[in-house]
Amino acid sequence: MEVLDYRAYKPRAFTKEERSKTTILFGGLTWKHERLIQASLENMGYRAKPLPEIRRVDLDMGKEFIDVGACCPTTFTAGNLARALMQIEKSEGRERLKDNYVFVTIGACGPCRFGQYHESYERVLEGLNLRDFRLFLLDLLQMEQSVEGGGLEISMPLTLGLVYAMFIGDLLTDMEYATRPYEVEKGKTDRVLRDSVELIYEKLRKRPIRGKKLGSLLWHLTTDYFTKALKEVKELWDEIEVDRLRVKPTVKITGEFWLQTHEGEGNYNIKRWLEQEGAQVVPPPVAVWMDYLINMELFKLEDKREFVKMYPLKKAIISLFAWLYKYTYNRLRNALNDIPNPLPDQRALKELARPYFYYRLTGGEGHMLIGKALYAYRNKHTHMICELSPYGCLPNTMSIGAMAKVLGDYPDLLYAPIEIKGDAEVHALSRCQMILTEAKRRAKEEFEEVLQRTKLKIEDIREFEAKKPEIRRATYRIPHYGYAGTSANYVMHVAKLMGRV
Repeated sequence: MEVLDYRAYKPRAFTKEERSKTTILFGGLTWKHERLIQASLENMGYRAKPLPEIRRVDLDMGKEFIDVGACCPTTFTAGNLARALMQIEKSEGRERLKDNYVFVTIGACGPCRFGQYHESYERVLEGLNLRDFRLFLLDLLQMEQSVEGGGLEISMPLTLGLVYAMFIGDLLTDMEYATRPYEVEKGKTDRVLRDSVELIYEKLRKRPIRGKKLGSLLWHLTTDYFTKALKEVKELWDEIEVDRLRVKPTVKITGEFWLQTHEGEGNYNIKRWLEQEGAQVVPPPVAVWMDYLINMELFKLEDKREFVKMYPLKKAIISLFAWLYKYTYNRLRNALNDIPNPLPDQRALKELARPYFYYRLTGGEGHMLIGKALYAYRNKHTHMICELSPYGCLPNTMSIGAMAKVLGDYPDLLYAPIEIKGDAEVHALSRCQMILTEAKRRAKEEFEEVLQRTKLKIEDIREFEAKKPEIRRATYRIPHYGYAGTSANYVMHVAKLMGRV
């Protein structure tokens, strides 16, 4: 029997000279984020292209190439990569695929298969007999790094462009989900969203480069380039008329990073499904994850302060970085009239989760899964939590287990933990629907309570809207008056404008 030696995968170099003819493939986020990331890469002189939209067929294809025990996101993304490579090979040929394309992914360490995604992608290359195709792994936590050969260099200007792409992708996603359930003209939100993404795409692609390090950082922190662009976006959203008297339960999405962020068949299209079932979805921003990583460095530093030299200075530096991160996000939110939700207070999440989950047990969402659920419940930001976990996900299994105690202490918290396998849609959605029924009841009761409290009738509100039509714009901000539902807060706001309360 022939014995074959194991050979670790090592891609050949991707050189600077190859940039002009080589397309960087990437994926893993929503189409909005990926389009803006593409613009940031093109701005720095790279050719870039997102992988095709995730399809159900990717799950089956992924199972053919990788470990059958892999988690759902790994299987979907591995299958998606396989399908993309097969399509390129079919249309352009194997040699052009190997010479003119590279795939770039990111990784990190911890008790999660996320740190092993690249190994699954290597199995895909083996299965397709494409071991000489170039796949590069980047470190999520390094702001400056490069692949072998220097063909892709993650520099300060590129990193900051990617951060703004992430921020704006999050903000547009929040606008989308806050508007679409209430739009008067069906489909207008989606059309305006696509126009908005393309507008920002052009702005990011033409972004000025101001220095390589400190100069670039200072420009990005002080410029009005992006806020002006978002004010143009706001004008597009001004044209969307909404009817906030439609009573809908709010459902906050939490869970494993890829599944909660994903919009498509990888999580049963659960966000669109919830909207079709009459709910308003509160999507999770990608920016929360990066905010968590920054603040975790601060928390770890505080834990060992007695042994850290120059502790006050180091704490001040990390605290300033965390503050600048939120400051920049809020500047962009303000350009959209603060319609998108603010980032949660990471220290508050940590303290809320403390009785149930030790925050140093990192991996997956860690303590955030519990912290975000309690934060939303106690501040009445949502009627229901829908938590999405991959089948067999170790970190989320720990967090979900701790939620049993949370539910014992907070029996009124509506919590729907959904385990996603990729091929058990009916079971998952039916389980979510049972909890959603109670959320709908609570939303209706809340709405009726506000009407009684303000002594308003629907007809009174409609008459006031006719006199003040700007309150029916998608960009008109409704303050939070302590109600979980948009409609209840809207009635209270109208009552205040009318001088009823």
